[in-house]
Amino acid sequence: MATGLAPEIPSGGFSFGNFQRNLSLEVQGLHPPKAIKTGTTICGLTFNNGVVLGADTRATAGNVVADKNCSKIHRLAPKIFCCGAGTAADTEMTTRNIESQLELLRLNMGREVPVVVANRLLKQMLFRYQGYVSAALVLGGVDKFGSHIYCIYPHGSTDKLPYATMGSGSLAAMAVFERGWKLDMDEAYAVQLVRDAIAAGITNDLGSGSNVDINIIRRDEPKTKIIRPYEEIGLRGKRHGKYTYQKGTTKVLETEVIPIVVEEEEVVQRMDED
Repeated sequence: MATGLAPEIPSGGFSFGNFQRNLSLEVQGLHPPKAIKTGTTICGLTFNNGVVLGADTRATAGNVVADKNCSKIHRLAPKIFCCGAGTAADTEMTTRNIESQLELLRLNMGREVPVVVANRLLKQMLFRYQGYVSAALVLGGVDKFGSHIYCIYPHGSTDKLPYATMGSGSLAAMAVFERGWKLDMDEAYAVQLVRDAIAAGITNDLGSGSNVDINIIRRDEPKTKIIRPYEEIGLRGKRHGKYTYQKGTTKVLETEVIPIVVEEEEVVQRMDED
């Protein structure tokens, strides 16, 4: 028993205190959730005049490619966009819900909504469901305070970073960012860096594939520029050779005819009924 003078030192190793509870729940038919493998590569970075977001376009259902041209860049506001990884339905409905809330806020306040407000709404919604809404998001946008990139995890925690990657191909994309990112990049260099990061995820991750989508958000322009697709990665090569050969191409060395004996079919006679 712990006291104020001699606090109890926790024992090391695993804790099996909930083992019997979990067994009783399984008997009642309440099984623990199973982990679901999802595949995506999304990323975003800031440059000297705005934000560039990128995503691949492959949607998987287990080991099956369900959609080769899935749009993973979602609109939240005129200058706020969000890339989604995880369950496609969760990311779609989460971004639609926040998009409607941001529009109501804009109409109520009568001015542009800052990017940090979108980040707060997203993290509060995801924290409410404790990670059961499978939506990992890269939020990017510009406002009067500057350019912003937020990394939002399914359980509600967030990071504000100059560049971010998420999804199963995030490690390959982050390697490209760590090598090529620098301060005060121009737009052309930033777009090429995002393209290379998504291409690295596509070529090194089985859950990512198909095309590269790019979204450019500039501070000095009211409309964003969405390039979809920006580039197709890993195109299948065309067959140039012919694999049909004319008769006589290969010399016949020997011919043998083997007769096939066919057994006579049995005849079933119908019995007369008196």
